[in-house]
Amino acid sequence: MNLKEASYIIKYMNIKCCEKNRIFDSAAIRVALFMLPVFAVAVSLFFGRYPLSAKDVFNVIFNNEYSSAKACVTVLELRLPRAVAAAFVGASLAVSGAAFQSAFRNPIVNSGILGVSSGAGFGACVAIVLLGGGFMTYVSAFAFSIIAVLMSLFAGRISGLTTTVTLVLGGTIVSTFFSSLVAVMKYIADPYSQLPSITFWLMGSMASVGSKQLIALLPMAAGILAVFFSRRWLNVISMGDREASTLGLDVRKCRFVIIGGATLCTASAVCISGTIGWVGLVIPNICRMIFGNNNKNLVPASISLGATFLVVADLFARNISSAEFPIGILCALIGTPFFVYLLKKTRGGVIY
Repeated sequence: MNLKEASYIIKYMNIKCCEKNRIFDSAAIRVALFMLPVFAVAVSLFFGRYPLSAKDVFNVIFNNEYSSAKACVTVLELRLPRAVAAAFVGASLAVSGAAFQSAFRNPIVNSGILGVSSGAGFGACVAIVLLGGGFMTYVSAFAFSIIAVLMSLFAGRISGLTTTVTLVLGGTIVSTFFSSLVAVMKYIADPYSQLPSITFWLMGSMASVGSKQLIALLPMAAGILAVFFSRRWLNVISMGDREASTLGLDVRKCRFVIIGGATLCTASAVCISGTIGWVGLVIPNICRMIFGNNNKNLVPASISLGATFLVVADLFARNISSAEFPIGILCALIGTPFFVYLLKKTRGGVIY
């Protein structure tokens, strides 16, 4: 039995799931999902602190000769890079959350399950306190997020077995460890300059994103593609390690590719946006309720809705008040009631 046949077994195991999967068979739904992030990015170009008319924005995009220098800088160097980065960050967090939820067979797992977010937070604190911040904040956050994942994998193998439970336990241990180190860095940071920078970074924001930070989109894109092309493996792994091995799947190799891709997504996203929680939890579960559990549909839907959600959230975050509202807090305000609803719906169990 090959992986394609195994995917069909997963698809037809649940009648409800099959009925929801038919939604994705519509060409109109697929086109709409593809166009949603593009539309959200386009709309975000028209709104911001600096007042620009719709004519000014259209002139910048379609007829650059008739646009002012300020309009060009505002649209092309501030709003467009920020919106594109928000789309990639949202897609990365959502697709990594979907991958981890399927791989660990738990709908309340998020994209930071292996300590990525806490490791990145500590890396950012180290850069701000010891290295002067700036571009080193992104480098240090990315490096420590990868270190955190490696530590989680090592901790999960201490027992001699690399199972789903040991990986989750290892991630929990490492997350707690790095969270404690973040508290230490806050304690020794300068309270007038460094501590506010740490606090704002940990709240999550796209405010510091410019054209120079778009280099982080490359590893994000690589991670997204790795998960996207592994979505059939996710269907088989979600049955359990023993069943997946029986079907001829190399579980260790597949889990390495899936976790590696999801980690690359999360680490790259967190290093430029700070800690943005709940996206990796909320979006995949919304997609699962609409399109079912088949990862062939769930993964691309999570990419689309995750990108759209964070672009819209960022648009609200920079326009709802005179001072920019941290996007991490905004996502938490949205995610918390949804999490309560999810627990009520699943009764603390798994909705697979």
